[in-house]
Amino acid sequence: MTHFLFATGIENSAPTLQGGRVRVDQMRDCGHDEHYELDFDLAVELGVNALRYGPPLHRSFVGPGRYDWSFADATFRALRRRGLTVIADLCHFGVPDWIGSFQNPDFPELFAGYAGAFARRYPWVQLYTPVNEMYICALFSGKYGWWNEGLTTDRGFVTALKHLVRANVLAMRTILEVRPDALFMQSESTEHFHARVPEVLAQEAFLNELRFLSLDLNYGRDVSASMLEYLLDHGLTRQEYAFFRAQRLTPHCVMGNDYYVTNEHCVFPDGRLEPSGDMFGYALITREYHRRYRLPVMHTETNAPQGRRGTEAADWLTKQWANVLKIRNDGVPVVGFTWYSLTDQVDWDTALRERNLRPYPVGLYDLDRRIRPVGTAYRELITAWRDVLPAQSVALTLPLTPAPTNPSCSPPPR
Repeated sequence: MTHFLFATGIENSAPTLQGGRVRVDQMRDCGHDEHYELDFDLAVELGVNALRYGPPLHRSFVGPGRYDWSFADATFRALRRRGLTVIADLCHFGVPDWIGSFQNPDFPELFAGYAGAFARRYPWVQLYTPVNEMYICALFSGKYGWWNEGLTTDRGFVTALKHLVRANVLAMRTILEVRPDALFMQSESTEHFHARVPEVLAQEAFLNELRFLSLDLNYGRDVSASMLEYLLDHGLTRQEYAFFRAQRLTPHCVMGNDYYVTNEHCVFPDGRLEPSGDMFGYALITREYHRRYRLPVMHTETNAPQGRRGTEAADWLTKQWANVLKIRNDGVPVVGFTWYSLTDQVDWDTALRERNLRPYPVGLYDLDRRIRPVGTAYRELITAWRDVLPAQSVALTLPLTPAPTNPSCSPPPR
């Protein structure tokens, strides 16, 4: 079975703030815990055939080798009844309190155990994002001081990054032991940096290499000499680098890339970075990433807030879809597109740095589960294109295996 993936997502991000004293929990704060059956019905109503979704890690991973699958059992049973393809999102910006933070060197092996337990319990799930946006998570937690460990150093960033990527790699390996045909959609932020003045060209070049680090390590690609020097100077060991270079998991991978209007940045002489708007845009930057990794591509996240006119988000959807069609026509193998998320989020206006419970109008539905204009536009887009793309190009299809239905694939007892 092959088809183009028209997707949305329900975010399960859960970073901590204020030294771990405050936990952000998007599923709880956006009402999904209480309304998951309705949310899944809304996804079906839109016509999407895939959903980025996973249980909140901090609630389901309760100790070493100990798991609470009660919420996951209920929600994944409901998803399977509806026939939605799940892209399982297992770690989204946070870890359980007992692990602490992404500075913990035990995190990769612990998480791989969790991923294996998940795969054994839900063997019908084929598509995975083991660790979401590794670069962004390491940057915000280890370098900007916004989340989790709250560090503001290059060593904090490199340490978080190497643990996040190692966790992702070990999870892929473990999942493949359970389901050898698993496919991994590595949702990662698609970035670009623009020098504002000639004096910052060297810094621009550095940042435009740094943005690739998570995927370079994840896919076993050699980094440049300057990046290797940076990594070794700030906590990566030669043995750890050898581990990443030895990885050969790309045959199981789709490069998922996320693009928002804030993903391009102006670099200023005083070191400041400011959003530049979509100066290059999704198509041009995705071609850069595709030339580097030569993997199939999925646009795994985008959105824009609904503004005063009421059409701003729908206009952004039109623009992103045009970019997807453009790179498809240029020969980039695109297998799917995602508007993220299904509903509005809370506190995205502060990048989850504060827990104000303030709605941010980026969803296909608002938090009262009323459809937004962009939701109507996405439903119409799916209706128009879903039967055309697979017939036009095999580069736009993804091989999927029907979920096993025999009794031996039922979840084991808790």
